[in-house]
Amino acid sequence: MTERTESVQTVFVDQADPLAAPLLEELAIEYSTRYGRTRDEIYDDLSTYPAEEFAAPGGALLVVVEGGTSVAGGAFRRYDDTTAELKRIWTSSAHRRRGLGRIVLRELEAEIVRAGYSRIFLTTGPRQPEAVALYLAAGYTALFDRSLPPQDVGIHGFEKILHTPNALPSAWAAKEYESV
Repeated sequence: MTERTESVQTVFVDQADPLAAPLLEELAIEYSTRYGRTRDEIYDDLSTYPAEEFAAPGGALLVVVEGGTSVAGGAFRRYDDTTAELKRIWTSSAHRRRGLGRIVLRELEAEIVRAGYSRIFLTTGPRQPEAVALYLAAGYTALFDRSLPPQDVGIHGFEKILHTPNALPSAWAAKEYESV
């Protein structure tokens, strides 16, 4: 992987901001290619999702911009009082293998801590091995049996406990701890 990221900027935007449009458009193409629904159906789902879910104080939508072009992005929303849920993590197909996904995660995680969350939850699909690899490399814990074939697992859940002064174990981790 070539990491050449010094020329990028990260900006938080509203879902309707023109900088977010490439994220939504390419995600619709990507998901339709991998999962079979039409691009228009998926785009409609993505673009009509309630924008307030990805707005402060409980959420945010981040876009990575290079030379005025949106090249990566992602969002989070409130999952529960202590947990943020990552959504829409994306890197433009023309800009992959540069470490941009790691930048998105790093910036979103910092914003999640500022928003007061102590845990992150996310899901990805069985036909997104790149996403699975990114989350594992970034320190996320798989909430599924990794020994099973991805199609047998279905939706792949992950969590990450954030190191904050007020961080408490997740209900899942606490449950595991109690069973020891």
